[in-house]
Amino acid sequence: MKRLQALLAKELMDLRANPGLFVPAVLTGLLSLMLPFFVAVFVPWLTGERLSDSSDFTLAIELYRTEFSTAPLSPEGAVQGWIFQQFLVLLVLAPIAGAMSVAAYTVIGEKQARTLEPLLATPLSTVELLGAKVLGALIPAAALTFGSFGLYFSGVLFLAEPQVYQVLLTARALSIVFVLGPLATLAALQLAVCVSSRVNDARSAQQIGALIILPLSGLLVAQLMGRVQLTPAWLTVAAVILLLVNIGLMRTAVVIFDRESILTRWK
Repeated sequence: MKRLQALLAKELMDLRANPGLFVPAVLTGLLSLMLPFFVAVFVPWLTGERLSDSSDFTLAIELYRTEFSTAPLSPEGAVQGWIFQQFLVLLVLAPIAGAMSVAAYTVIGEKQARTLEPLLATPLSTVELLGAKVLGALIPAAALTFGSFGLYFSGVLFLAEPQVYQVLLTARALSIVFVLGPLATLAALQLAVCVSSRVNDARSAQQIGALIILPLSGLLVAQLMGRVQLTPAWLTVAAVILLLVNIGLMRTAVVIFDRESILTRWK
């Protein structure tokens, strides 16, 4: 455990020295925060037309005004609540982008800097080595998720209609941010670590990690089109699937991480 903690501390120090790794995640996070506010708050303010006056949002008004936690909402607040909850999936994309960049750097970057070989020559087990690298990418990604959600919640609290913030405190919304988000991020960075142990190009690892982003992007589109409703049962199934995927990826990463090959044949 002490060796794992020491290596994790080293990983976090290396990341502080390379803040550019977080640029993709920060840009994605800013887009995630700005887009729903633009649609739900600023467009109606600029045009002088309320979203609740459009027939396109009739279903959202009926749905959100009949939920217990959002019953006090006005018609405009119901539409805003629907928009802000649907776009929560975007908050999941930001840490995934960061996790892929960081995970690829922790393996491929160290290969290129010739700092990985000394680690591989120590008594560190493969589980300890990969565990530190996974946690080193997951911790800042999780911090980005929680920080983004805090800013998102604050913006809804101060800019949206009264009581709209309640839709972000439901079990469904919190599950997306604090359960599905971290699990999806963990899967993406583990994919990146697996690929990084076999390739020399960080972009290859990041592209593989995008396999996690594509389904989430499709889910966002399906929500906005009304094709999918994220019910508690659906979220539970998704969480179990992601948990099983992560367990499988952990085992795979340990198996395919070839220490001898990296030490003797990597160029």
